[in-house]
Amino acid sequence: MDAPTTTSADNGTSGGGGGWFTPRKNPTTAPDSDAGTADRPAEGRRPAAIRPVGRPGAAPEAPAADTPAPPTGPSTGEPDQGREIPEAIPRPAPAAAQHVPSPAVSSPATVTSPGPVPTALTPAPFASTLAPPPTAAPEAGVPDQRPSPVPPTAETTAAPAAAGSPDAVLIRRAMAEVAPVSDKVTSYFYALLFVRHPDLRSLFPAAMDTQRDRLLRALLTAAEHIDNKDVLVDYLQNLGRGHRKYGTRAEHYPAVGECLIGALCKYAAGVWSPEMEAAWVRAYTTISQVMIDAAAADELRAPAWWYAEIVSHDMRTPDVAVVTVRPDQPYPFLAGQYTSLETPWWPRIWRHYSFASAPRSDGLLSFHVKAVPAGWVSNALVHRARPGDIIRLGPPAGSMTVDHTTDSGLLCVGGGTGIAPIKALVEDVAEHGERRSVEVFYGARTDHDLYDIDTMLRLQQTHPWLSVRAIIDQQAHQQLPDAVRAYGPWNEFDAYLSGPPGMIRSGVNALRDSGIPSDRIRHDSVEELVAAGS
Repeated sequence: MDAPTTTSADNGTSGGGGGWFTPRKNPTTAPDSDAGTADRPAEGRRPAAIRPVGRPGAAPEAPAADTPAPPTGPSTGEPDQGREIPEAIPRPAPAAAQHVPSPAVSSPATVTSPGPVPTALTPAPFASTLAPPPTAAPEAGVPDQRPSPVPPTAETTAAPAAAGSPDAVLIRRAMAEVAPVSDKVTSYFYALLFVRHPDLRSLFPAAMDTQRDRLLRALLTAAEHIDNKDVLVDYLQNLGRGHRKYGTRAEHYPAVGECLIGALCKYAAGVWSPEMEAAWVRAYTTISQVMIDAAAADELRAPAWWYAEIVSHDMRTPDVAVVTVRPDQPYPFLAGQYTSLETPWWPRIWRHYSFASAPRSDGLLSFHVKAVPAGWVSNALVHRARPGDIIRLGPPAGSMTVDHTTDSGLLCVGGGTGIAPIKALVEDVAEHGERRSVEVFYGARTDHDLYDIDTMLRLQQTHPWLSVRAIIDQQAHQQLPDAVRAYGPWNEFDAYLSGPPGMIRSGVNALRDSGIPSDRIRHDSVEELVAAGS
């Protein structure tokens, strides 16, 4: 299924951090340098473009007024060289090369390998992709159990913008100013990025309509909630690890930050000031440094991607398929997590899908994929993929995992293909030999959409602690969250939500009304997490 994050829409309509750069060059650790080294300003106020250490060169010109915007879809704004360019973003400090051992391995010895190398699993469309740098071989043990990024409680939640930190107030003021012209901001941002840094254009998909809003929206979301570190640090670390598969390097971040502030400076001119610019510089430096550090640590322990062969393709409905793959290397993950997939038919375009089972002894991975209108990857996986085809997998991500240190009941709500990670959670509880009460609500628009109900009912027959309820909108005449509320109260349960962003949003509200504290409601929709904590 599309992972329960707002980056999962396959038609590019939902944003939030999916796909900044795509693979062209080997991901490498940036050379050691002093953080914050400033470039020598060029003529007037305009500084030199931010350059990696050791790459001297003249500052590229700002895009001229008649320079056509890059192919980012219909553009509503032209680059304007008359606008002064903001001060240079301080260069994030490269992360120190420091080994991070896995708790699953007791021996300090490590075995290095050159990462994924062309084998019988290497498909022709991927054959030209450069392998990542030498990394520690992926460990067969369970990946780190990271705490769930839950919204802060009322006592710790940052106050509204008027009472936030000074930087947060300035950042939100700029966000409010550019909100009515967000399309123009996006077009100008990419124009600056590709004209000043043309080498980065080839790292993005050829068709920018699916990419257009994602990078900028991820940056703006993170900056707007810069005070909400409980949510954002985990989110940004996942992004940093995940962006290794795109070939992202530390020196790319200053270029992106420079163009981000250039676009904001132009379209928030009515409120822009040196203080506001400085606030954005500080926020972006913090954001990028978290991602760079996470990527550097991950490089020591895992490859940037895995090749995987499709071994089974089961059509459950005319537009839903269960796709099972065999990775070319051990792939450690936790039930409830998700990953990103790239197909050979749409190179450099990745989409998120949740694992549909707990880790298996045979190492196979399954995904529930629904073909959506104009969904390039989802339609390829449902209607074109066949056993024997090779795809690529990014690293596992997400924190919607079971806490096995407690005996609280589990309330699991899955809508549509959102049932995939819910099924994985049920299997995980069963494999741990626990008899915790697990209540599953499986929502669908019609009974035809309950494509995995037989599997869930078989699990219910096997495990007496499991209860499965199917909620069909057209028959129940109520939405899934309303049905869950009606069966409450749930104040003694830990809640797990998976499905479309709208369902997660209403589900969080319904579960709060049912007495479940916010810190016991788990899902991986970052925008909803930060909204709930703001």
